[in-house]
Amino acid sequence: MTDDNYFMQRAFDEAKIAFSRGDVPVGALIVKDNEIISSGSDVKLSDPTEHAEIVAIRSSARKLSRWNLTGCTLYVTLEPCPMCAGACVNARVSRVVYGARNYRSGAGGTLYNILRDSRLNHTCKVTAGIMENECVKILQDYFIRRRKS
Repeated sequence: MTDDNYFMQRAFDEAKIAFSRGDVPVGALIVKDNEIISSGSDVKLSDPTEHAEIVAIRSSARKLSRWNLTGCTLYVTLEPCPMCAGACVNARVSRVVYGARNYRSGAGGTLYNILRDSRLNHTCKVTAGIMENECVKILQDYFIRRRKS
């Protein structure tokens, strides 16, 4: 198993936790030097910014005592939205690896390309489609379950 697959599996574990809570099943990790610095999953209680990526970025910044996450990789089960992609750029995340493409608001190349926009002060390397089928399936299962209730 490659490092990308290993860490995406850990992000997927976070997505499963969100699913079991009834939240949108998106999970994220920040990794530096092959070590997980932080993790997060979507939490939509009362804050619309509580996306998995934002939770993981905030936690990593606190743990590393710095806002600059150069040298870090974000693993996330769903392609970041514009807000999360902007946070990755502003935090100087070096690389973003995602599973499922986000056809409604993907900002990692599917709909927008914020992560690699050279007009911004930083760009992220992007790897797409790691564990894509599993990441798509858990999202489909969540929305099917939600429509039934």
